[in-house]
Amino acid sequence: MKEKILIVEDQFVEADYLRLMLEQSGYIVIGIARSVTQAEDMIKKERPGFVLLDIFLKGKQTGIDLAGQLAEDNIPFVYLSANSSEDVLNMAKATQPYGFLVKPFREKDLLVTLEIAQYRHQHSLQSKNRREAELLKQLKDTVKEPFSWAERLLKIASSLQSFIPFDYLAAGFDNIGQPSFKGICFLRIGFNEYQMIGVKELEIITGKTKEELIALQSENPKETNAAFYDDNAFRNICKYPSLRKLFADTFQLRSHLEMPISVQNGRPFSFCLYSRRPDAYNMDQVLLFERIQFDLADTIEEMLRNENKVTANIPLPGSVMTEAKDANVIEGFEGIIGKSHRLLNVFDQITQVADTDTSVLLLGESGTGKEKIADCIHNLSTRKGKPLVKVNCAALPSTLIESELFGHEKGAFTGATDKKVGRFEKAHGGTIFLDEIGEMPVELQIKLLRVLQEREIERVGGTDTIKIDVRMIAATNKNLEKEVAEGRFRLDLYYRLNVFPIILPPLRERKEDIPALAYYFMTLYNQKAGRKISRISNEVLNKMMTYHWPGNIRELEHLIERSVLLTKGAIIEDITLTMVQTNSIASDSNESRMKTIHENERDYIISVLKKCNGRIWGSGAAAEILNIHPSTLKSKMKKLGIKKEYIR
Repeated sequence: MKEKILIVEDQFVEADYLRLMLEQSGYIVIGIARSVTQAEDMIKKERPGFVLLDIFLKGKQTGIDLAGQLAEDNIPFVYLSANSSEDVLNMAKATQPYGFLVKPFREKDLLVTLEIAQYRHQHSLQSKNRREAELLKQLKDTVKEPFSWAERLLKIASSLQSFIPFDYLAAGFDNIGQPSFKGICFLRIGFNEYQMIGVKELEIITGKTKEELIALQSENPKETNAAFYDDNAFRNICKYPSLRKLFADTFQLRSHLEMPISVQNGRPFSFCLYSRRPDAYNMDQVLLFERIQFDLADTIEEMLRNENKVTANIPLPGSVMTEAKDANVIEGFEGIIGKSHRLLNVFDQITQVADTDTSVLLLGESGTGKEKIADCIHNLSTRKGKPLVKVNCAALPSTLIESELFGHEKGAFTGATDKKVGRFEKAHGGTIFLDEIGEMPVELQIKLLRVLQEREIERVGGTDTIKIDVRMIAATNKNLEKEVAEGRFRLDLYYRLNVFPIILPPLRERKEDIPALAYYFMTLYNQKAGRKISRISNEVLNKMMTYHWPGNIRELEHLIERSVLLTKGAIIEDITLTMVQTNSIASDSNESRMKTIHENERDYIISVLKKCNGRIWGSGAAAEILNIHPSTLKSKMKKLGIKKEYIR
């Protein structure tokens, strides 16, 4: 049976035309509302299965105002609009509609959009339920394995990561001074790699005593319900000294989700998740926690009861714990170098979307690696092994792009001496990557939209329709909202592509990845050129770290390739950057005086600690690199006043 539909449209002719098309196709139209107030009254009387919602309505309230209420009530909706400014589009997008129809549209456009929206709504519910069931199973499995308390907490943390991302997690940090204290923190330092931080490690990292940590904990408000704090809200709760503020200042955290549970006679036990992004958390994650909190409490209680039965070795304080057999090799992410929190966020998004058929839109400046990310999505999907066809829309003449995408029949136009199979046909069963989609001519955008919606093409000069099964990945360095507002990109195509956007950070926002990238490219071009360069000097690395990188990773790659070819010895000791950037570096570097020995020693220790993400103990940690005992390093840090600056 087809859905019951409510039409919210203040233009009588358009609303009646919609009603007629829907009823002829078997839908039941429960009413036509001409204002938000009227629509709310109709919904109270009879809940619709779907709402067709015009953005611009008569009166003070718009369709966007009604959309918020529809989302809360889990009523799917599709927007109707003739045109939109960039601001209106951003507000509409934030309400997460299931489709967008641009007036005027064909009857087939309406029906196909509704079918896709219904599928997406149903699929999103099924997907959410399936993923939550998997999470609950992972929680139950945690207590079955012979792991230590810390390892089990890590299992829980890593299970939460794909649902509620975090850069820092404090589990059970509710009663530091009590004998029953079981708290452990985890700092994310890689895709499936975490540094364990207990109270002793926190004392060293922050320069606080245990008594000071206990005092700061007492300043934390006692939360009884899940709550999230993003951006300004997080800054407000961190205005005064508290454990939250200490975590935020020490690890550069900008948002927070508190998840309190009660275990064993009402004893508090919380999971406090923090992110370096200001907008990491939302109400959906709070609702998720409320659905799983009792299972989470049962898991913690079972872990406490079985703690004495554990036979596994307890990890050493400050050690790095991984949820992968080899944290440096991530299947499907080959060739993507870096561990910055912005890049890890991109990895998280890829793992969420890769095994679906959802369209992905890659956004970011030129040279940020959009093609590499498209490769990863395809390689991690069920379509791996099928074709991945790449099209650079900016490189194809507007007169040929239709033929390139959809193919042509013999004699379709002058010069068409043979039948040609288009890129979409070649990608059948696999993935098509449309790079620089923002350069596609407007007249071709409507044809692309219909291909995406109807899953069929017609060759140029042909009359037969050809069914295709293709997953779409598109990329652009343009602001598509601005392009839509200025009439250069179709609103409905934008929305159809923007199902799952992934924003790639520019290199200047992930500078901690520059050394690893530089050495990766050095090794690569060593092999290609038959050179034996072994190292990049500290002066060159420092110069690269202060450069702006307008060309991003591509510019860095070309720079290292050129340096490998020009270097005479075994060390890259010089690089050539643009004059404008070099001058700005000189003005910002504050090297007007000679530093003292102690200042140089302090700077060197800080740089090593940065590279080790604050790790002092263990293999590859700061003490090992500096070739001194960890206790000696701690003494030097105290003497030189190194508390939290080293991870800034």
